[in-house]
Amino acid sequence: MKKLSELVKDECGVIASINGDSRFISRITSIGLTPGCHISIIKNEKRRPILVYSRDTMIALNRKECEGIEVKEVAV
Repeated sequence: MKKLSELVKDECGVIASINGDSRFISRITSIGLTPGCHISIIKNEKRRPILVYSRDTMIALNRKECEGIEVKEVAV
């Protein structure tokens, strides 16, 4: 498993777990990112927010948030 921030552009995965305090978990799950959710990386450039596509929505996440999200890689 990798952290979400370790995936590169055009890689896909499934969220395996979300780690953090209850406020962080509540915020991430409220925007639709839950364990079992399929995601793909649209943009992942150094020192910039990570742009992911999930559930027909593009979501920008800061790098610190992505450290708490573990992903299983999936072949497209």
